[in-house]
Amino acid sequence: METILGIRGEDFAIVAAETTQARSIVVMKEDENKIHKISNSLVFATMGESGDTVQFTEFISKNIALYKMRNNYELSPQEAAHFTRKNLADYLRSRTPYQVNMMIAGYDEQTQKAALYFLDYLANSVEVKYSGQGYGAMFCQSIFDREYKKGLSKEEAYTILEHCVKEIQKRLVINQKNFKVAIVNKDGFNWMPDISAKNICN
Repeated sequence: METILGIRGEDFAIVAAETTQARSIVVMKEDENKIHKISNSLVFATMGESGDTVQFTEFISKNIALYKMRNNYELSPQEAAHFTRKNLADYLRSRTPYQVNMMIAGYDEQTQKAALYFLDYLANSVEVKYSGQGYGAMFCQSIFDREYKKGLSKEEAYTILEHCVKEIQKRLVINQKNFKVAIVNKDGFNWMPDISAKNICN
């Protein structure tokens, strides 16, 4: 009952994640942050079993930080996505698989381009221009297809995400009130204004 979304331009990538933490028919909290800053140019939006998402994200985050300490340079978004996928695939074949789906967004300072990756709990990984996971994402693909264009600005990308959230809140029976939004670009990681029913009611 979760939703994460992602969209990228030439030099930025934006991820959005709803903040509801629920199990079965019970909503436990409505301020859960599912966006994790891995480095100043890399961010994960995660969904799945709450314990798995926290533990796996911390495991990947610490190992990426350790790699930087040992080698004096950071992994690129592509390298980080491959590293994450490899670990998820290894655990999938063990007795303790992680039930984690994620969108990986990053900015490569060498190529000065952004990247966005779709990664699911079966360790399927693919680079995308836009995508989403969860129930809400089913209502967003047609919006992404219609409104995405080459060379779009971060303001235009944010507007597309607003349209997606508005459609989710209109059509999905599950109440997903608020989405946190983050961007990575040449200026690093930054939060953007939350997208909520109150903000887009007009």
